[in-house]
Amino acid sequence: MSRRAFVAGNWKMNKGPLEADALAMELKRALIDASGVDVAVAPPFLSIPAVVARLSHGGIAVVGQDLHPEVSGAFTGAVSGEMLKQAGCSYVLVGHSERRSLFGDTDAVVARKLRAALRAGLKPILCVGETLAERDAGTAIAVVQAQLSAALGELDRDSMMTITIAYEPVWAIGTGRTASPDQAQEMHAQIRGWLSARFPREVPASVRIQYGGSVTASNASSLMSQPDIDGALVGGASLNAESFRAIVEAAASKPRLS
Repeated sequence: MSRRAFVAGNWKMNKGPLEADALAMELKRALIDASGVDVAVAPPFLSIPAVVARLSHGGIAVVGQDLHPEVSGAFTGAVSGEMLKQAGCSYVLVGHSERRSLFGDTDAVVARKLRAALRAGLKPILCVGETLAERDAGTAIAVVQAQLSAALGELDRDSMMTITIAYEPVWAIGTGRTASPDQAQEMHAQIRGWLSARFPREVPASVRIQYGGSVTASNASSLMSQPDIDGALVGGASLNAESFRAIVEAAASKPRLS
């Protein structure tokens, strides 16, 4: 069973509707010949309609950056999975490190959001990763496994087949520091091993594990060369069409693994 590479660009709180439309148009042109890799972008909520309209039938999926666990209600400023689905999103980020650290999303909240995404018919991109203090303390693997267990521990096979996991070491996000290819591969292998111990074999064979943490055009190829790295969750480099294209091309050159 093969795993097709998957690269997603997280625009974070950048690009209002007009700027987002312009960038989406650049990406559509830059990636017109891209093949062998799935591509998606995650604009801010306000910019989703403009990006969906621009990328319609263009082969680039749209991702929500977050969602509220409930379908609707008195939750001022929140957006539900059902709303994202209606707006044209196919995927949604769940548990991004900035949601965990800046907005207080606990493992329990992340688990609720992941189930809300599945309820809405969205494909979750579950983000996991350790802080620098946790890595220095030697607890990185235990931290990531706890995050996986909280979010995925009770899911069935069919739900798991819709999920992407993004390993993002918190100490390498937006810092210019990147986990070495060997460090990244070690954690990706641990994640796939965790899946292998808990789900039917087609799950670890099919679930894609992205690397996220200061991915750039210059380091993408070395990261993608690792056997358990199936793509990237790209931050700042996704705001430039040419740098994002280079990352997509690095992923496209990676052999499909089974």
